[in-house]
Amino acid sequence: MPSLPESFRTVSVPSGAVWWRKMLAFAGPGYLVAVGYMDPGNWATDLAGGARFGYTLLSVVLLSNLMAILLQALAVRLGIATGRDLAQACRDHYSKPVSFALWVLCEIAIAACDLAEVIGSAIALNLLFGIPLLVGVCITAADVLVILLLQHRGFRWLEAFVITLVLTIGVCFAVELVLAQPAVAEMARGLIPTSQIVTDPARLYIAIGILGATVMPHNLYLHSSIVQTRSFGRDSAGKREAIKYATIDSTLALLFAFFINGAILVLAAATFHQTGHQNVADIGDAHQLLSPLLGTTLASGLFAIALLASGQNSTITGTLAGQIVMEGFLNIRLPAWLRRLITRLIAIVPAVIVTALYGERGTGQLLILSQVILSLQLSFAVVPLVLFTSERRKMGEFTNSKWLGGLAWFVAAVIFGLNGWLLLGTFREWFF
Repeated sequence: MPSLPESFRTVSVPSGAVWWRKMLAFAGPGYLVAVGYMDPGNWATDLAGGARFGYTLLSVVLLSNLMAILLQALAVRLGIATGRDLAQACRDHYSKPVSFALWVLCEIAIAACDLAEVIGSAIALNLLFGIPLLVGVCITAADVLVILLLQHRGFRWLEAFVITLVLTIGVCFAVELVLAQPAVAEMARGLIPTSQIVTDPARLYIAIGILGATVMPHNLYLHSSIVQTRSFGRDSAGKREAIKYATIDSTLALLFAFFINGAILVLAAATFHQTGHQNVADIGDAHQLLSPLLGTTLASGLFAIALLASGQNSTITGTLAGQIVMEGFLNIRLPAWLRRLITRLIAIVPAVIVTALYGERGTGQLLILSQVILSLQLSFAVVPLVLFTSERRKMGEFTNSKWLGGLAWFVAAVIFGLNGWLLLGTFREWFF
């Protein structure tokens, strides 16, 4: 069966139309993927990085985003050329035990991402309406009803909802940057990587968290599936055109995600690092300090609105990714509402426990840890993706060129190496 059968090839692509009409027909899936690159988990790592180290880690945000653009382009290529999403391709290629292990690892990544969404949305509800964190965590489970309604109306409605919230987040942070007035020269220097990022364990931990929050493993499964919602030509020319326009869509969407992530880190660097508030790594603290430091209550309000939009938007990514992964790896098809409730419960249980025991401080640390977990799962999605798209038997004429395959393997090696370095440093802290 096709991936996401209820939405498969439901969005028409006009034949013989001018280029901009075709680009609009393919626009949408990239923004669903980009949502995962600006979820509340990103906020935690970007705030911590900007407040503690100024603009230094801006280069990590940029490099992570460039990696994401490349990997998502490979996911597009796989889905369009083969008609299989990444989870289905893994099931086709690997033995049942290996496929099952990859499914478990991916579910852990989705749970970690969902955890960030739950906590982020709960914090936003608390900041805006004074709802206790514990109650807010439980309220977020009800968002499954909104998602089901949008899915029932059609995939384009889902995309329109996502893009509206993405634009809301962008407008909020554009205003925040105007209020913060960051140092442009220091921002430019921050885009150049330094050796301190690797040699300093504290910087490296946050950097790996930024990497995990930016390049999300389950988004690779998601993207290879939702590009198949377009009814493009199944011949060679139709596939080539689809790959071109879908890659443009994802690249533009991820560049917008870079603006959001960079804006959060720059806002923290300009507002907190420069004023002696380097210990701010908590979303709640950031919200409270923005108004007095920037001189207007508008700053805190916009911050909370953008956080709520980010958390609610990210639930769509988790819903679709969970469905795609379970159906692709195990060929088990559950109703969307049941799949969402299962993932939500997995995320809500640890969030409720930490919130009840440690309050807001604990949730902030849990947000950063969830992104590090995402990063540790990343290689298990990246390696199969690069392997499959470099295999002529699967891809035919759409196989990666030598330079593209070499660059993709280099990115996979960098991700694997950074994660290995993080694990080594963590074990040293535990045992020595």
